[in-house]
Amino acid sequence: MSKEKRYSIKKTDKETLAKWFKLMLVGRAIDDRAPNYLKQAIGWSYHAPYAGHDGIQLAIGQVFDRDHDHLFPYYRDMLTTLSAGLSADELILNGISRDADVAGGGRHMSNHFAKPEYNIHNVSSCTGNHTLHAVGVARAIKKYKVPGVAISSQGESSVSEGYVYEAINGASTEKLPVIFVFQDNGYGISVPKADQTANRKVANNFTGFKNLKIFHCNGKDVFDSMNTMFEAKEYVTKHEHPVIVQANCVRIHSHSNSDRHDLYRDDYELNYVHAYDPLAKFRRLMLRYERFTEAEIEVLENEAKEVVKAAHKVGMNSPNPSPDSIYDFVIPEPYVSEKYPDGLHNYEGEPKKLIEGLNETLKAEFRLNPDTFIWGQDVANKEKGGIFNVTKGMQQEFGNERVFNGPIAEDFIMGTANGMSRFNDKLRIVVEGAEFADYFWPAMEQLVETSHDYWRTKGQFSPNITVRLASGGYIGGGLYHSQNIEASLAPLPGIRIVYPCYADDAAGLLRTSLRSKGVTMFLEPKALYNAPKVATPIPDDFEVPFGKARIRKEGTDLSIITYGNTTPMCVELAEKFSKDGTASLEVLDLRSLSPLDTEAILATVKKTGKVLVVHEDKVFGGFGGEVAAQINDLAFEFLDGPVKRVGSTFTPVGFNRILEAAILPDLKRIEEAAKELLNY
Repeated sequence: MSKEKRYSIKKTDKETLAKWFKLMLVGRAIDDRAPNYLKQAIGWSYHAPYAGHDGIQLAIGQVFDRDHDHLFPYYRDMLTTLSAGLSADELILNGISRDADVAGGGRHMSNHFAKPEYNIHNVSSCTGNHTLHAVGVARAIKKYKVPGVAISSQGESSVSEGYVYEAINGASTEKLPVIFVFQDNGYGISVPKADQTANRKVANNFTGFKNLKIFHCNGKDVFDSMNTMFEAKEYVTKHEHPVIVQANCVRIHSHSNSDRHDLYRDDYELNYVHAYDPLAKFRRLMLRYERFTEAEIEVLENEAKEVVKAAHKVGMNSPNPSPDSIYDFVIPEPYVSEKYPDGLHNYEGEPKKLIEGLNETLKAEFRLNPDTFIWGQDVANKEKGGIFNVTKGMQQEFGNERVFNGPIAEDFIMGTANGMSRFNDKLRIVVEGAEFADYFWPAMEQLVETSHDYWRTKGQFSPNITVRLASGGYIGGGLYHSQNIEASLAPLPGIRIVYPCYADDAAGLLRTSLRSKGVTMFLEPKALYNAPKVATPIPDDFEVPFGKARIRKEGTDLSIITYGNTTPMCVELAEKFSKDGTASLEVLDLRSLSPLDTEAILATVKKTGKVLVVHEDKVFGGFGGEVAAQINDLAFEFLDGPVKRVGSTFTPVGFNRILEAAILPDLKRIEEAAKELLNY
């Protein structure tokens, strides 16, 4: 805003001053009252007081436009969210975790204020990770050419996290409309700022970033904070560049109700921070400059007390969430195929390779839904479509607005997918989470975050993302190029995991993933991308439902349950045994690991009475252990022998081909295990 319009105690109209003061009073009253709920065993077992941050938090909320902007507050942002539009009732309902809590019905930690309806987003306790979400939604704001900015707020210590640097680097590279607010109170719990960064002001760590402007303000002062926030928003809107607002604050109280700050702050410091109380300063200014009389201020103070008193009653009369509700909103209902309910077809066209099925399905779905996007490392560079060419030709057809490269930063790729999908639920995001599945580990924090977004918001937000990962070995890739990660993913509720190996299944599951809400981990056996043995005819509209296994070979003597790279090996063994009369093997290709087709597993167990579980991953801790446990629990009486497992050795996958062959399962190892079980 222009200088002549800037706020000051003299120029700001009385109505606005009264509104601000009352917001500050209500916020502080709830902030001070929160610990009493815990003492009375009512709730609010986590509370991070904001007192001392009043100026900047009031300003963030006042600059926020809920019709166009997106706000990502952190756990100390009570006044921010009150100023942005939450009511006192909603703050208390969140604090005491009642079912009516608009953030998520008590499913998330107290002091995590949100209202998705207002674009005040529900963020996690993983401090600072929402910077990536802000960048993602800002990308959508820019690509759809709509007004608005994303505002991300955090403490200065969380800036030490690597993903914060990734977020700011990405925002400056893409020139996105983001305001990053650092509320600097000098401490990360008990850790002083000097132990976090060499710069006295952490925002100065980013002075070398191009397309980034840094503002500094006194976060304790309402007017300096207000002027800076409005100037920052005006700058972002005009220049379409991100900004950082560094707000100097004080933390009057402990970090949280589980922290004793008197153990690391002396009396001088404790007295100092109380002396700089922003609320007390604001009150003194209004009297000193005769904007309000003492009597007028007392009226506002009494009104604020009544607001909090009424909100307390609402909270106390509000029911707790029901235990029966825990299974609600774990994952959205998927797209349901009417034409291919079992994921089977009789199409007899020309066989296509696995890589063709993926590429053609991606293109078909991009043509169908113009709100589909894909990015990742090395996915869109001229004629190249990733290291395996799965996305070949996509940027040429759909343009770099929809198909583009991300930096080599897996957390950024995954985190901005979460953020961009927040723009609206029409969007479908595909990311190549890493060039190889082994490199996905830096993004695991964001995947965990994304996996419970739908649940913790009580169904208000679903990240609609398909994460493609080239998985497994048999390519001589060694470490970081040949490992499997599905067993590590499987314990996460809120995500789907599919691992097709035949071309038609890959195409059908990819189509279902792109049409469904929720997160799907789409694991691709890269050793089979161009393998003729898994090439199949593919109907143009083929769809495979989640949680539907497929019998690849009928049999009666022994069931082999498998998925991924080992599936064609098992089919080959079954055909060999059938041809030479050794035995009749049934091969069940799971295709989908989560959800798991327990019904198909039980059916094949009952049919043959003997089960061999085969997968490429390690036997110890591998996904086959879950399959075996399910069989033991649900079909023990149908077994005529122990459930045996075949997989890789309990070692990393070596690079030398001799080492790789000794580690990964092969046809010989599967055959030996099958014969042993048949003879049991």
